[in-house]
Amino acid sequence: MKVPELTVFFPAYNEEANITETVEKAITVLPTVASKWEILIINDGSKDKTGKVIDAIAKKHKHVRPIHHEVNRGYGAALKSGLYNAAYEWITFTDADGQFDFSEVTNFIETQRKTKADLVVGYYKKRQVSTFKILTSKLWEMAVFLLFGLKVTDIDCGFKLISKKVVDKIPQLESERGAFISSEFLIKSKRYGFKIVEIPVNHYPRTKGSGTGRDLNVIIQSFKDLFKLWFKLR
Repeated sequence: MKVPELTVFFPAYNEEANITETVEKAITVLPTVASKWEILIINDGSKDKTGKVIDAIAKKHKHVRPIHHEVNRGYGAALKSGLYNAAYEWITFTDADGQFDFSEVTNFIETQRKTKADLVVGYYKKRQVSTFKILTSKLWEMAVFLLFGLKVTDIDCGFKLISKKVVDKIPQLESERGAFISSEFLIKSKRYGFKIVEIPVNHYPRTKGSGTGRDLNVIIQSFKDLFKLWFKLR
């Protein structure tokens, strides 16, 4: 089952050990699921050789387009660069660290065709992260539900399929540094009446490199953004 057009993007920060394999796997899958496709790799001010690796991939593959942030701006900024630079009518993204199997995009496309959803969002079958990260995610999801009535199993799951019309219609996303971006995007999508459907996805342990973690400053900034949006939309 194919979509006419598909943009894939990978937010990447210090992922020199993973990004090539992640992109190469996607390239083998994409011709089977989309008639026209592109890959954007968002280098969010990496301090390792991620930028050089991305440029080498783009030189090798004509469908790959690198986007470089001169400094590290945060996951939200990387997501916005991917969403707002996407050229095609459907957009999907996963993390660059190889913890998702990109071939599962077929399940997202099939689900969209069956349900006519505007957004198909993944939720983890079993998340391969620390207990602390799982706990803080659940507390966050409870806060989002209480403030906005948004009920999503895993708001921050890094595998989604999105219609470009959602990106074009909802108000400009604001979050950059905190972990609020996925919540902001889904809250605004729901508010504008777009249909959201969830499906389970596999999540695998990271085999190379290390995650950037979730420090206290990021958590505090995220809650600041959450209440700021709540006051704005009341």
